[in-house]
Amino acid sequence: MTPDRAEVDTEPFFLGSGADRRFCLFHRPAGPCRGAVLYVPPFAEELNRTRRMAALGARRLAAHGVGVLQIDLLGTGDSAGDFADARWDLWKQDLDTGASWLRARVDAPLTLWGLRLGALLALDFALDHARTSDVPLAPMLLWQPVAAGSTYLTQFLRLRTANAMLGEDAAAQSGTKALRAALQAGETLEIAGYDLTPALALAIDALPAPDAMIPPVPAHWFEVLGAPGQAPGPAAARVKAAWKARGTQLHVHTVTGAPFWATTGISTCPALLDATVDATLERAHVV
Repeated sequence: MTPDRAEVDTEPFFLGSGADRRFCLFHRPAGPCRGAVLYVPPFAEELNRTRRMAALGARRLAAHGVGVLQIDLLGTGDSAGDFADARWDLWKQDLDTGASWLRARVDAPLTLWGLRLGALLALDFALDHARTSDVPLAPMLLWQPVAAGSTYLTQFLRLRTANAMLGEDAAAQSGTKALRAALQAGETLEIAGYDLTPALALAIDALPAPDAMIPPVPAHWFEVLGAPGQAPGPAAARVKAAWKARGTQLHVHTVTGAPFWATTGISTCPALLDATVDATLERAHVV
């Protein structure tokens, strides 16, 4: 049986209890262990849209001998709390808890795998990890990273304006500048069914750009493009140059496929799965 066809043993469980109860999926490595991966999920509705791809990626890696832990962070998925309870620093604490659990079961350097805003969360966590832990990290996996926290927050706030324009609530039809002012004033906003608190929004807004979030290990940056031969976005080149100047390698990979994090229906990108396995097992052609 080839690794891609190997049966993967997946264990669902809750880590912690009460308010610290986090739902997890552990995909045990098939055969000899070749690595340990902690998945860092994306934000809000993107988490739901990408569950299929995340599961496929985790199972593919596990089939090749890489143990993968998926964790629903505080206030998301099947974990304890509401989205209004979520805080950036508490999400990093969840990742630390998940990393400790994974390290106790898989004897391998830890790979952080982040998707979209989760890529910035993974980078932020990696910087903390380098300051507080002597446990080694392996090269990171960054799927379609957002260009900046502030830009991403603006895009998320626009969902409220767009939804209001389709309805009859004229009071909700505020631009992003007004919505930011409301958050600054301490108001929690309902955005596309999610209660966005000032604490979480302002933490995302204040995130450094990936250029300045230079991890202690190299990273693989993956971009999904709509047609063959397209060049990656300017953010990838900018980040690669900034990291190189500080002595950290960023390998940029492009694949062709659908933007599965943004489609209303469930979609997948097989080429991204192939590229991720190759990069993780260090058999990819990188640039």
